[in-house]
Amino acid sequence: MPADAKLLLIDKNAVEYALQTEDVLAAVREAFVLHSRRAGRVFPVVRERLHTGGIFGIKSGAVASQDLLGFKAAGFWPGNRQLGGEPHQATVMLIDPATGRPLAILDGNAITTARTGAAGCLGLKALARPESSQRLCIFGTGVQARIQLTYALNALPEVRDVRYVSVSNETDESFEAQFREQCTIRLAKERNEAVASSDVVITATPGGGPLFAAEAVQSGTHLTCVGADTAGKRELPPGVLERARIVVDDAEQARAIGECQWNPTLACVELGDLLDGKMHFERDPTDITVFDMTGLALQDLTVSRLIYTGTLANGTGTTVAWPW
Repeated sequence: MPADAKLLLIDKNAVEYALQTEDVLAAVREAFVLHSRRAGRVFPVVRERLHTGGIFGIKSGAVASQDLLGFKAAGFWPGNRQLGGEPHQATVMLIDPATGRPLAILDGNAITTARTGAAGCLGLKALARPESSQRLCIFGTGVQARIQLTYALNALPEVRDVRYVSVSNETDESFEAQFREQCTIRLAKERNEAVASSDVVITATPGGGPLFAAEAVQSGTHLTCVGADTAGKRELPPGVLERARIVVDDAEQARAIGECQWNPTLACVELGDLLDGKMHFERDPTDITVFDMTGLALQDLTVSRLIYTGTLANGTGTTVAWPW
């Protein structure tokens, strides 16, 4: 057995250095298309609550034509806030499908953040009304809310007015400062009014329950829903999905752990089918659209492959002996 085998470790700094916006968008789009064509396999998701109060999950998959195999072990540990750390934690491993040997271990936090932001961006471009998307309401001010708003302002340059709802219902100065040069941004005084007057609504919270009243959602609104990724989680109130045209990243997964778990009999379309041209989506100006995002393993793999090949090429990362 090879005694000179190596394992590449790619830490947070190296991952963040490699995450260029357009490259990430292309990799995530590729993941959606691979999924649509069933050229990439998505294995059953593990998502379990722990005795520590955290949630632990594994998303894994493979792309045979690219010899791409791997998984992301990730979850949510709310107690990390008291330790001065980020509640979302993730680690990615890429594996040689021919031997089962690990090729690389990557810090998955930035990967998860970026690929989820990119997925939301692709959903906005496909589903939102660009001619009237000037007002946006976002729930949350954390890491995922920030990346969703960053990509949303990229996807919808017409957006001029942003209102946000924070967990404390108080002004978040650092959140405002990050986006003040790109738009007018302010705390929503009343969340239902903010939803009712917005063209786009993004929910990027831990998914602890409905965030607003169903009747606040007006005709023509697009909603990007990020926080429901576990059985029992939700951000939308009852009655919204029933009025909406629903797009998901994966139908089975969305009905198990996404917003669609609350009414799994509703019809939905996978975003990959729209991006690949399998299905045509003509949006009526009065349509309410929902993008129910639960996260695809293929997104983690295509973005991790991007980082892995780039790291090999530029000689960054840390190589350690990993003999058989």
